[in-house]
Amino acid sequence: MKYTIDHKSPIPLHMQAEELLRKLIAEEDFQNGKLLPNEVELAKMLAISRTTLRQALNKLVFEGLLVRKKRKGTKVSQATVSSKSNNWLSFSQEMKLRGITIKNFELHITWVYPDQHLANFFEITTDRKVLKMEKVRGKVDDPFVYFISYFHPRIGLTGDEDFKRPLYELLEQDYSTIATLSKEEISAHAADQSIADKLHIKTGEPVLFRKRFVFDQGERPLEYNLGYYKADSFVYTVESRR
Repeated sequence: MKYTIDHKSPIPLHMQAEELLRKLIAEEDFQNGKLLPNEVELAKMLAISRTTLRQALNKLVFEGLLVRKKRKGTKVSQATVSSKSNNWLSFSQEMKLRGITIKNFELHITWVYPDQHLANFFEITTDRKVLKMEKVRGKVDDPFVYFISYFHPRIGLTGDEDFKRPLYELLEQDYSTIATLSKEEISAHAADQSIADKLHIKTGEPVLFRKRFVFDQGERPLEYNLGYYKADSFVYTVESRR
């Protein structure tokens, strides 16, 4: 297969390179452990600079698709072959991977003034509006998660985007904004009346509450996300390896 970059395309070179690398590493030889060509050869193959290539490679390393070994080279992660669900995906992508059909029960987009806590996270003032997205999602007849997301105004979102698309795909393809780091806090809560109404449960029933702080490649704050999951419909799994 021939891999080429379109230098006249409005799509950034590093994003094109990333997409081509994803196709390259899906080939049988690389899935079976063959080392990727070195950076000089890859950059020459794609007709891009090594800096641009490294940006694309770093994204795949971060996702766990590739592993680098000093003085040996870069190859496809064997853990990825057996379980791609270990990669950090948007909710839509993860559910699709698991074969679960997801329905949007509610989708609301508003512009709000951040409170001091949110303003501190985004490193902005409280008089600068941010886009707020609320979603209630679940199986065809069973809403099981309520998301609230706030986005840094630096991204340039207008509120007219198709937020039914996978979120991080939208940010990357439409705004060249790549989410690369997620920090999360998970706790148990009792549902108040508003959460209970969203998830069709009784007030006081347990919900899994997750805060997610998302950063871009420069480790700049990108998204502040709150997720309320119905306790009997969702299991949050964390895998650690030493």
